[in-house]
Amino acid sequence: MNRGAFFGLLLLAHCSSAPGTEPPAPEEGADPFDVPIDGASKDQVSLFFKGDALFDVPFREPDGLGPLYIRIACSSCHTEASKGPGLVQKMVVLDGEGRPADDQSSLPFGHTVRPQIAAGATTPILPPSDPAVQTTIRVGPSVLGRGYLEAIEDSEIERQAEEQANRSDAIAGRINRVVYSSEPNPDTTFGAHAKGDVLIGRFGLKARIATLDDFTADALQGDMGVTNTLRPNELPNPEGLVDDMKPGIDVDADFVNDVANYLRLIAIPARRGLTAEGRQLFERAQCSVCHVPSMRTRADYPIAQLRGIDAPIYSDLLLHDMGRELADGIADGDASWREWKTTPLIGLRFARTYLHDGRALSIEEAIRLHAGSGSEAGASVRLFEAFTDAERRALVAFVSAL
Repeated sequence: MNRGAFFGLLLLAHCSSAPGTEPPAPEEGADPFDVPIDGASKDQVSLFFKGDALFDVPFREPDGLGPLYIRIACSSCHTEASKGPGLVQKMVVLDGEGRPADDQSSLPFGHTVRPQIAAGATTPILPPSDPAVQTTIRVGPSVLGRGYLEAIEDSEIERQAEEQANRSDAIAGRINRVVYSSEPNPDTTFGAHAKGDVLIGRFGLKARIATLDDFTADALQGDMGVTNTLRPNELPNPEGLVDDMKPGIDVDADFVNDVANYLRLIAIPARRGLTAEGRQLFERAQCSVCHVPSMRTRADYPIAQLRGIDAPIYSDLLLHDMGRELADGIADGDASWREWKTTPLIGLRFARTYLHDGRALSIEEAIRLHAGSGSEAGASVRLFEAFTDAERRALVAFVSAL
């Protein structure tokens, strides 16, 4: 059964059943993902499909695309809410020792390459011809189950950071406390945040965004050049253009919130093939210290199904030094040039490449690449290498089933 057929059956069932009832089980052999959370009400299913459709909308110049942009739709980077295939290219000036240089003035418009132009722009933002400039890529991360991440209690993330700070080994995750830099959202259902508020970051590869509405608004502005009520201004560009072919703000707050609500309502796909042996090996290798199997959600989170539960996100949502080899030289918020947020292991069995830039083509390769010089995960990789071949296969099978 394809995704469209599954959606049709799901919507049909909700139209004929009371709100809050569970959707029907998919037909035997189906493996659905990018679907609503279990127990979604009729209204929630409608919100899901509305936002899903907007997530796939390709923007054109008359819609406000540009003047500079990277992709034309959210789904260009997150096809069916999964990882990739779209990517963002980053750039940074390095010093003679391979560290970010103090002087980044040759990148006057920031570290993001914006190669596409529209609405009268003639000059894209590209890496300068300078041997000191390093370019890297970031593959669009999965957005499956992101409502669970937003629902995690702040105190849970703080507890993880405190526990790791007291460890005797190298693992010491840090919270990325970020400044909320958007305009206030007129809809305060998921929080009444003012510009300048300091919040716990939990979205993006370096946890530089705190909420899903801001995550959506930031992506519209930064990736597509689509201004919105939360991010009303065009980003600085070489020609100083302050508008595009659609005068004023391109989309309103309702558009942002509809997409954000879709992200909040995406289910964590079913985990199939998890074994007790694999789980024990996951713990023995200390993978579970950072990829925490579950954390408690807020008792007052606005989505009832995600309220006060142990969310199986397999992340601590903390920043970790992953070593020089995985570093991209870019700081985000309080995240250093070597730090990355622990990736939630959600929907991993649908992935085909791994790590922030997709350089790993298998789970086993991704595990070994955690052992870069200075990486907090070095000891964990050594434990993995000390396993027998059968144990390593069992652990990889466990992770591959998430």
